[in-house]
Amino acid sequence: MASNLSPDTNIALLQATQADTSAGTRSLKAAAKARELEKVDAAAEDFEAMFIAEMMKPMFEGITTDGPFGGGKGEEIFRDLLLQEYGKIVSKTGGLGMSAEVREQMIRMQEAQNDKITIE
Repeated sequence: MASNLSPDTNIALLQATQADTSAGTRSLKAAAKARELEKVDAAAEDFEAMFIAEMMKPMFEGITTDGPFGGGKGEEIFRDLLLQEYGKIVSKTGGLGMSAEVREQMIRMQEAQNDKITIE
């Protein structure tokens, strides 16, 4: 059916197809970039949560627990898990503001790496 079309029509169809393909490619690249930024955000927030948990550890070191249900390896593990959750909660509710700085630095590092790859 395309053979009955004039050369100008064939060119117009080809250009429209290429435009659709490039628009689709752009939207895929935008989606991939958005996904990467989500990963960077999550990593920065996780880093801040871990940092906060480590900073809170000394607050709980002096607490002694006695009695039949206190102390031991189980409580030590529970305390570490509790501190991790405290760190996550503090980070999600505003935290220290560190995650924004970590995020910016991670983006700069990725851009530098991408520039290095394209130059080589």
